[in-house]
Amino acid sequence: MPSWYLMIPSTDRSIFRWFARAGLAVTFALGSISASAVPPAAIEITFDVMHNGMAVAEVVEKLEHDGRTYRASEAGKGRGALALMFKTARTSRGLVTASGLRPLEYTDERSGRPVASAVFDYAAKTLTQKYRGEPEVRPLPAYPSDRLAFALHFAFMESIPAAVTLDLADGRGVSTQIYEPAGRERIQVPAGDFDTLKIVRRPDGPNDRSAELWLAPAAGNLPVRIRVVEKDGTRTEQLATRVSIAKPGDARAAETQKKN
Repeated sequence: MPSWYLMIPSTDRSIFRWFARAGLAVTFALGSISASAVPPAAIEITFDVMHNGMAVAEVVEKLEHDGRTYRASEAGKGRGALALMFKTARTSRGLVTASGLRPLEYTDERSGRPVASAVFDYAAKTLTQKYRGEPEVRPLPAYPSDRLAFALHFAFMESIPAAVTLDLADGRGVSTQIYEPAGRERIQVPAGDFDTLKIVRRPDGPNDRSAELWLAPAAGNLPVRIRVVEKDGTRTEQLATRVSIAKPGDARAAETQKKN
């Protein structure tokens, strides 16, 4: 754990656990939900990160794909007093399939700690993770994903079933999480108004955090809002402030309303 984290009051630390774990990810009748938007060839979404209603950081997520492979990145930086001590950079690259994304490599860099990485070898059926010390090799989990690719995964599925299981690797371990459709909602975020499909994480127990994602067809079925609520009521949200999309065959990006 980086030293700057320990300087933050314990009641305010969940925002940093959010970036480290981002364990996120709707109910309909039995069956699956068809995706209604073609995933964009290139997209960039900027988010405000809110901690109990206060803006504490900004995150920029980028995704590019050609229908066969993808590359995603995320860059975060703190605001105000946190601007100098808090920065993050995560990347994920891999394959695009009809059932979603299959990551090949994931990296996670953040202030004050070693780089964490995960390498997925589907031929050898192994997952190699490294954080501190020597790399650890373990059997490839049944539903491999990582903590950046998982939120993009739904946009590439031909249909979203009643439950989606993902094994999220982050270089330090693997967390098995289940996501479910929870209905359609029209929401307002700083980037504009969006019709969305809400996805929720199935809790592991009564003390587990709740997690919700709102996927917007107008943003290629990618999240424009993410909310995590800890068991003590602490609330962390990512709210889209800007969305830029370049669709296949379109050299120009269509940009939604930018936050004033």
